[in-house]
Amino acid sequence: MLLIDRLEKAAPLDPVVSAGQRVVRLIRPAKVRDALHGVWLGHPLHPVLAQATVGAWVSASVLDFAGGRDDDARLLTAVGVAAAVPTALAGATDWAEQHEQQMRVGVVHAAGNVLALGLYAASLAAPGSRRARWLRLGGMATATAAAYLGGHLAYRLAGGVNHAEDVPHLIEPGWHYLMRSADLIR
Repeated sequence: MLLIDRLEKAAPLDPVVSAGQRVVRLIRPAKVRDALHGVWLGHPLHPVLAQATVGAWVSASVLDFAGGRDDDARLLTAVGVAAAVPTALAGATDWAEQHEQQMRVGVVHAAGNVLALGLYAASLAAPGSRRARWLRLGGMATATAAAYLGGHLAYRLAGGVNHAEDVPHLIEPGWHYLMRSADLIR
């Protein structure tokens, strides 16, 4: 947890965050952004879409370890690769509206997912089932680490879970003096 805490405070990531935020905010019109945010669904779309990507990739790994057919594992890998595109768009749209600590962790989460996607895509082009399995294994390990950061964003940093999320960032955590109790009686 200490490593992620340091990541939240890693100001050297800010130029990458700023550039990424500018690019993502080019997504227009507002209806497209709202659709990617999951407004129509009532909660963020990214975690829903991530289930398709990760589910396909985990299923491919199960086939790899259980001695399943390589063609089936490749098909599941291709489904995960295809699902990764809308998943990334929805995640990026949510990410671009978060606070700096969330965005710093989010940019590393995204980088891990891009690496995992690259490994899975490479496994599709790899000659031979052995090399493809090793690339999928690397993709699964990388996707797992990236998913851990995604969980940290959602559960520890409350990224995207509350439309009033800027409120916690306005006031420092802990007790605050407001007035004397005697002033309440007047």
